[in-house]
Amino acid sequence: MFDNLSNKLDKAFQILKGHGKITEINVAETLKEVRRALLDADVNFKIAKEFTVTVKEKALGQEVLTSLQPGQLMVKIVKDELTELMGSEAVGLNLETKPSVILMSGLQGSGKTTFSGKLALHLQKKHKKKPLLVACDVYRPAAIDQLGVVAEQIGAAWYADREEKDPVKIAKDALKKAKQDQHDVVIIDTAGRLAIDEVLMDEIKAIHAAVKPSETLFVVDSMTGQDAVNTAKAFNDLLDFDGVILTKLDGDTRGGAALSIKSVVNKPIKFIGTGEKMEALDVFYPDRMADRILGMGDVVSLVERAQEQFDEEQARRISKKIAKNQFGFDDFLSQIQQVKKMGNMKDLMGMIPGVGKMTKDMDIDENAFKGIEVIIGSMTPKERAQPQLLNHSRKTRIAKGSGTSIQEVNQLIKQFEQMSKMMKMMQGGKGRQMMQMMQNMR
Repeated sequence: MFDNLSNKLDKAFQILKGHGKITEINVAETLKEVRRALLDADVNFKIAKEFTVTVKEKALGQEVLTSLQPGQLMVKIVKDELTELMGSEAVGLNLETKPSVILMSGLQGSGKTTFSGKLALHLQKKHKKKPLLVACDVYRPAAIDQLGVVAEQIGAAWYADREEKDPVKIAKDALKKAKQDQHDVVIIDTAGRLAIDEVLMDEIKAIHAAVKPSETLFVVDSMTGQDAVNTAKAFNDLLDFDGVILTKLDGDTRGGAALSIKSVVNKPIKFIGTGEKMEALDVFYPDRMADRILGMGDVVSLVERAQEQFDEEQARRISKKIAKNQFGFDDFLSQIQQVKKMGNMKDLMGMIPGVGKMTKDMDIDENAFKGIEVIIGSMTPKERAQPQLLNHSRKTRIAKGSGTSIQEVNQLIKQFEQMSKMMKMMQGGKGRQMMQMMQNMR
């Protein structure tokens, strides 16, 4: 996420290393590279220029604190300005009315349907809501089918009328259905076009007028860069939407949309999509995103993701097993499966301070756990429960059964033993202190 921008900003800050104080000359050199990095990230030229002017004024107006190097002070100023540029603080959804109507808008291919499902799952898990997904794309039967698949995948109700060709009537009928079945949120997935046209805008405007949504969200593919910003402005001029959703932020995005869109339309980015999984949805926190862009990681978001997948009852069972030296491969496998649910592995590593830079050129295989799962699957239930039984002949059988080598089986056993030791240490005083600290970060 924003790897190219992060690398170029890091190089810009290297200019100040070794200087005892901030001067107009070294600030100008640094900010020239910062502006270049922003433009390469497809940030609007005017915004990039205003950004660097503001940073320069603040940098030259401050004395370097005795505990800070000039480079560190500049990073802090840039971080604060990036946070301000992206909206200062997270903005939630307006869910006060019952049912609350959330209207999705955006071009075809922006990810509206997938995001609608992700949002429904988020509302179910985080807000204990009972959402109804509504298919209002009357032009593409595949879009209706896709919403049905998404709804089934997350266990949410959905409404469609394949015979009706008026999306306004479908939306109104869905609203009646929601009231009858006591749904407290209605998420309307509208049609898109490959480009902005009069038919598209008239239709979305008519639906908006008919259902009077409490939230109108504009969904945009962040990989389209400055085009995304221009499209957002066109939609906002017509709909006056409430917030922006950036999808596909896990892709090779340059970051221009995230950094420019708030300034252009003066509407907050509310959520970001960070992967294909239905759980891959994050509330947008400008300060945390600024940290990640500057290579500082995002531990708070990492902890929150872990807590979302954290099964307290299962954790208690495993804790007891660890205390009794009964931690087995089935428990090890369940821990791996929880990690997999947290999202894209490279994205997760980027949340750990310093690790993002180390892994920027690494190709991290999303199927990295597949071999482990296959090896464990080739063990007998008794072997999974009692790892100490794994002698040479058993390892040989497991290697043949899983299509791996005895070395790979031994490597897995070593990883398992290391994790067992680490988890036992975590149950000690320091481990409990660390867990308490993580809880306080919520």
